[in-house]
Amino acid sequence: MISFLGTGLLGANFTRALLKRGEKVQVWNRTAEKAKALEAYGAKAFEQAKDAVKGAGRIHLTLADDQSVEEVLAKASPGFAPGAIIIDHTTTSAPGAARRSAYWKEKGFLYLHAPVFMGPQNALEGSGIMMICGDQQAIQQLEPELSKMTAKLWNLGTDLQKAASIKLLGNLFHITLMGSVTDLITLADSLGVPHAEIEGLLELLNPAAIVRVRLKKIASNTFDQPSWELSMARKDARLMMEQAASSHKTLLAVPAVAQKMDLWLAKGHGHNDWTIISKDPNKA
Repeated sequence: MISFLGTGLLGANFTRALLKRGEKVQVWNRTAEKAKALEAYGAKAFEQAKDAVKGAGRIHLTLADDQSVEEVLAKASPGFAPGAIIIDHTTTSAPGAARRSAYWKEKGFLYLHAPVFMGPQNALEGSGIMMICGDQQAIQQLEPELSKMTAKLWNLGTDLQKAASIKLLGNLFHITLMGSVTDLITLADSLGVPHAEIEGLLELLNPAAIVRVRLKKIASNTFDQPSWELSMARKDARLMMEQAASSHKTLLAVPAVAQKMDLWLAKGHGHNDWTIISKDPNKA
């Protein structure tokens, strides 16, 4: 028996996928109607979390944040079966994930943090990426079943904060990438460049390769060997902002980057490689 606590878009589709594979699934959600809707697919819905976990060997969670996870687990815990394993797919803080692992270990239950890089369709199809960390013996035993829920189960080792940390880094990439995409569209509109041509530009630039090169440059700490001087990069940032302003538009990400450039320029680093902005100017 499997229990799923939190049946929003992600949890609902995880549940549907489990049911398709013939699993028995008990569900609960704060908004009871969302859990009840899954009975059409074969799940059994409960109004109380403590009832939804009774008899379940695995208890999966897809909730909002640290607070909601802790509140729901507290409410559900009176119904935990001996030896039940808690598998939390919620994006949470790294310290929170480690704290919960230690807390539930003291209570006699295994808590594993397993956040995902998935959308609802991925959960339904068993595609996307699921990360997990913690007790390696338990993870090895769970791997065959968890692997059915994802295209890649990424075991990050014993560090109880690692899965949460990697998830936050991945989401940071998505958020900042959206800032860059927004600026690309804004500047393209100001310049009269069709959006389709942005796609062609990105194919030529190969962003993933650029990121690897930038990371390698930063790690080398060779900012005195510039491939693009900071002063020149700042000039281009100015041109971008001026062009956008000429069309009564405002860029989202570039102004913040330009402010960091200015801090380094004020310290006399105009001839350094522009990737120096990745460092703290107050420690220069």
